[in-house]
Amino acid sequence: MSNTLLRIYPSELKMPFELKKQNSGCIELVNKTDQPVAFKVKTTNPRKYAVRPTSRVVPPGGSCGVTITMQAPKEIPQDYHCKDKFLVQSIMVQEGITDKDIVPDMFIRAPGKVVEEFKLRVVYIPANPPSPVPEEDEEEIADSEVDHEVFRQSMLDAASRQGYTSASQALNYEDVFKLKSEVVKYTAENQKIQQELELLRKRMQSHGDLSPMFALLVFMLSVLVGYLMTGRNA
Repeated sequence: MSNTLLRIYPSELKMPFELKKQNSGCIELVNKTDQPVAFKVKTTNPRKYAVRPTSRVVPPGGSCGVTITMQAPKEIPQDYHCKDKFLVQSIMVQEGITDKDIVPDMFIRAPGKVVEEFKLRVVYIPANPPSPVPEEDEEEIADSEVDHEVFRQSMLDAASRQGYTSASQALNYEDVFKLKSEVVKYTAENQKIQQELELLRKRMQSHGDLSPMFALLVFMLSVLVGYLMTGRNA
């Protein structure tokens, strides 16, 4: 149905349906002219619906929203089919006409008087549509996230046990490589010092001059080497 006074959207009144609970639907009326337009909303089942507002003057180029509330249904109709309809009547009015000036006689057809009518049928829709994502998929996503977190934490714990990094840091393979190189370097130096100390001890023994002072010196050097190695590995 083509109207020249008002654009009515949507063309069907989509009403959320839920047993024993009131629900509402809305329509929008837009004045397509450069003159004020008055409208009135009627229904085939006035006891079932509350309409706000039932009538109003829409200024040129303006719009008006209409809220329609359905009483709480007590039973489900067959196939969710609804026979209720709404009728929107509209006429062009003079400047200065207000909402209080609108009366039912204004919408009675007469010669030379244009009364446009637009019919809307009521269509029930689910009040609580199902989620587009199945619950099974949500569980699989959640499990995947948990597995990823467990794997990440296990890698951090393993790195912490090896002394390469702390549990709060990500693995840095370049730092690990450098640290390994330093460990190898100082291990070789420690072995070299121990060999030299052993050689010196044997020489002193062969000359029978192994004094307590030399033994203390060897002990202190061993402690120093151990301290350096511990500090490098920390």
